[in-house]
Amino acid sequence: MSEEILRAEILTPDAAEFLIALHENFDNLRRHLLIKRRSRAAEFAYGSLPHFNADTESVRNSEWTVAPLPRDLLDRRVEITGPAEPKMIINALNSGAKVFMADFEDSLSPTWQNILTGQSALKKAVRRELTYTNEEGRVYRLNEKLATLVVRPRGLHLEEKHFQIRGQAISASLFDFGLYLFHNAHELLRRNTAPYFYLPKLENQEEALWWDDVFRFAQKRLALSVGTIRATVLIETIAAAFEMDEILYSLKDHVVGLNAGRWDYIFSLIKKFHTRPDFILPDRQSVTMNESMMGAYCRLLVQTCHKRGAHAIGGMSAFIPNRRDPELTKNAIAKVAADKKREASLGFDGTWVAHPDLIAVAEFEFDKALGSEPHQKNYKTSYHVREEELLRVPPYHGRITEEGIRSNIEVSLLYLDNWFSGMGAVGIHNLMEDVATAEISRSQLWQCLHHRVILADGRSFVPDLYHKILNEVVHKIIPMQLLHLDKAMTLLNNLVLASHFEEFLTLSAYPILISMESKGEEYVTQRRDAVATARL
Repeated sequence: MSEEILRAEILTPDAAEFLIALHENFDNLRRHLLIKRRSRAAEFAYGSLPHFNADTESVRNSEWTVAPLPRDLLDRRVEITGPAEPKMIINALNSGAKVFMADFEDSLSPTWQNILTGQSALKKAVRRELTYTNEEGRVYRLNEKLATLVVRPRGLHLEEKHFQIRGQAISASLFDFGLYLFHNAHELLRRNTAPYFYLPKLENQEEALWWDDVFRFAQKRLALSVGTIRATVLIETIAAAFEMDEILYSLKDHVVGLNAGRWDYIFSLIKKFHTRPDFILPDRQSVTMNESMMGAYCRLLVQTCHKRGAHAIGGMSAFIPNRRDPELTKNAIAKVAADKKREASLGFDGTWVAHPDLIAVAEFEFDKALGSEPHQKNYKTSYHVREEELLRVPPYHGRITEEGIRSNIEVSLLYLDNWFSGMGAVGIHNLMEDVATAEISRSQLWQCLHHRVILADGRSFVPDLYHKILNEVVHKIIPMQLLHLDKAMTLLNNLVLASHFEEFLTLSAYPILISMESKGEEYVTQRRDAVATARL
């Protein structure tokens, strides 16, 4: 569909008015919260560690619960995730999973076309009007029975440069959330469901309170009852792991659960403590959920959620089947089954998968644990998770290899090439890679290089060795005829060799993506003294 048609459908004057109102009421505080993030990150860089906040001890120790959960979010034993793209939306809603998370964040490359197409597809899906025809003429349609739809907007640190208000880009969080809510809230209610969201990358209760205020304002503006909007919060930063109770409490009229976003959580550990040699992690593939720090994180999340009447949702194993290779598929299924068995035994109420063929695998393990019950909220433990358990990183000595370095370089280059091509979720070597896993790869390279780690073979990882391995990887992948390898290489070198650790790779990659998009006409809507500009 052309951008002009998408613009007319999605960026209507009324929708733009709603976005302007969100921006005017909440963007200044969002920017302030980001400044506070950076200030705390600097404290970590100079040796500070996160703690359970003594000032909010009363919240952790008092008795309270979140609002009762909606009927269609009671059973979430298997959730499938993927980018908000028409074919993915249809296949995921039809997949047999209980929930589909349509993603505008880590698994979607945020081209303007992708963002508008995603909003249009979701609008049609809500109304059961979405179809998709592939190049061979095959038509995809929605079934009668569908998964419950949940939408993940982009994180607070990101902006949507194509929609500007008085020359200032709107928050990507507000843009994604606002458009989906504006176009679909009343239609969802008419169909006996409601607007449901996943909130990514929150770091503390202040950011949760920001979202709660956004929800209350939006509900009042659209004549919706308080609590119509319901959200699941991803606990995918090390700072948020110490404020789970506080986050639930701040959103208690709107929250339904927490999710253990494992990949961003590992990335967050590297990012927050990138200056510290005692937080160097071993090869990415060896940092599993069996590490003690990951086990403590999961136990605390389940324990906190169940105490407060909320759902605890597990994370996503990166292994995916390969329909052309039965042995690889068998291996992937075995690893995913073990991962889901572990989560179910810990008391999680549900889990994520990234591929339809893995739904039955995850469902089998959770069916054994849940039986006929929709969740495991009666599963409660009294185990006390200590602060030091959440920060006990696995030893890296002898566990950082040239193979691991080579894999990080290759994954970074291949993923960035796909991201610049408009694809945000990519299968690489039978693993599903998205921004979160690419972040781990590039941040481990920075970590190893700037701490001059000693590899398992005794060599020191220095710039000369990095360039040598990089050149070998590039030589290997050149026959793939990648479209944006030069851009990917330049960006990776800038991220890895810079003395400063870049907070998010997308903050550097997004301007490149924008520059690649063709310039067109401007869409302008005026309201009194406000001007919103959507550059198409």
